[in-house]
Amino acid sequence: MANTCAMRMILAWAPILAAGAAATAQVPGQGTNLEAANRMMEHIRVLSSDGFEGRLPGTAGEKLSVDYLTGECKVLGLLPGNPDGSYLQKVPMVGIVSETKASFEVGGRTMTPAWINDYIAVSSHVAAQVDVRDSDVVFVGYGVVAPEYGWDDFKGVDVRGKTVIMLINDPPVRDPKNPTKLDDTMFKGKAMTYYGRWTYKYEEASAKGAAACIIVHETGPAGYPFAVVAGSRGRENFSLVTPDGDASRVSVEGWVTLDYAKSLFSAAGYDFAALKEAAVSKDFRPVDMKMRASFSVANKIRTLDSQNVIARLEGSDPKVKDEYVVYTAHWDHLGRNPRLKGDQIYNGAADNASGCAGVLEIARRFARLPAEERPRRGILFLFVTGEEQGLLGSEYYAGHPLYPLAKTLADINIDVMQLAGPTVDIEVVGYGNSTLDDVAAAILQSTGRTLVPETDPEKGTFYRSDHFEFAKVGVPAFYTKAGLRVLGEPGGYGRMRRDDYVAHDYHKVTDKIKPWWDLYGAALDADLLFQIGLQVAQGDAWPEWKPGCEFKSRRDAMMAAQVP
Repeated sequence: MANTCAMRMILAWAPILAAGAAATAQVPGQGTNLEAANRMMEHIRVLSSDGFEGRLPGTAGEKLSVDYLTGECKVLGLLPGNPDGSYLQKVPMVGIVSETKASFEVGGRTMTPAWINDYIAVSSHVAAQVDVRDSDVVFVGYGVVAPEYGWDDFKGVDVRGKTVIMLINDPPVRDPKNPTKLDDTMFKGKAMTYYGRWTYKYEEASAKGAAACIIVHETGPAGYPFAVVAGSRGRENFSLVTPDGDASRVSVEGWVTLDYAKSLFSAAGYDFAALKEAAVSKDFRPVDMKMRASFSVANKIRTLDSQNVIARLEGSDPKVKDEYVVYTAHWDHLGRNPRLKGDQIYNGAADNASGCAGVLEIARRFARLPAEERPRRGILFLFVTGEEQGLLGSEYYAGHPLYPLAKTLADINIDVMQLAGPTVDIEVVGYGNSTLDDVAAAILQSTGRTLVPETDPEKGTFYRSDHFEFAKVGVPAFYTKAGLRVLGEPGGYGRMRRDDYVAHDYHKVTDKIKPWWDLYGAALDADLLFQIGLQVAQGDAWPEWKPGCEFKSRRDAMMAAQVP
């Protein structure tokens, strides 16, 4: 199989290089990358095995995962990443299993949605019982307050103690000059902004004092089917320990299916489609749904200390060895669901055993560098917990950094690697945000490959992985997705594999190693990410956010505070 892959690579790359790639371009090293692909596959095989029980924080699967990653870092000769001399950073968490009953009083009758099939609702309050009784229901459109766009879906309406219903994603404002397109000047057009993320919507509902917030799920705008919500939110959920036990958060956070939302609106005498259309306007005003909602949430609570795993390669230049480039990947997944018949383990082979394998391979490359080629600055390899629960491990590190963020040059994040084979292209999530794009593009040019913007920016991927927590505090972040132009395969092959994964494997028990996987592409992408980190760690110029990026001011303020 390895020889077949190598031959395919030789044949596939030859016409590309002959057609005008840079004179220095070479067919990627077959032996080196095949060895890397085999090592990565073995890491994935171990981490996604049934014995690791889906790698849920606070379970035996966490201990196995943490021990495995720590052991691999030790074998590579990497130093403990925590200044206390360990490879671990404790992340205090609260785990909550919510059993929820919901009902709506509307039109003289009681509507009771079915758990899992119609809705999911939980409470993050660290309390055994959380009740919302007979709260007025208000439809608040997309639930967005965005002064920079002149947008306010609340219009001063008091929603304290009420249940607010919101639509997923950003308002899809049409271009007045071309109604077939979205307006690029409003919410970045096709690309999702943070206003479209469910996390923002719950945050805004909390800030407004709402008692409950219900999001209407739609597969297209959300980027995944309702089964993903049910599989994730319908079991134990985690949050970071806070002084107030999350009492400041909205009491009930939920989702309803599109079909149930339509029936609910109809019972109240409203047409869902008409109100959805009306919500795509700055003039939209909240709508009193003339119904009352009640939620009874029984919480089973536990506290735990989960772990980030962190290893370090020391920089070679005494003047800048206290500055760092960080590589991140989350080790956690969704664990085991005893409610399922048959297979109950969410193995998470792609998501994100593959990312951990990628970081381990990159760490190996750094660790094997001769002493005279070691980078001037240090390199951190950070395997974070709780990504599937809302980026908790990376959020905790960003709030409790083991090394100053002002001396952290960049975060390079891996969350699901290229599994369909080598590609001509590689996608950047948040293309154009930082000068890291320029570094990557220059490296790729020498191989005949290209850096391209992500093809699905409307899914909000930039806000859905660990690099975002670094970006939020100002650290330039770089996150790639698998390219779609797979060498030696028909034109739509890469798209087909991506769509099939989202539809059938993402956050499902079927996320396992597949017979068709070809990790040669993962090895090539890992090589790119290694080269980016090496160049940044060696260079004089620090990566920067580009003008217009929302994170630039945070980095500028951070760096200004360091000036004596």
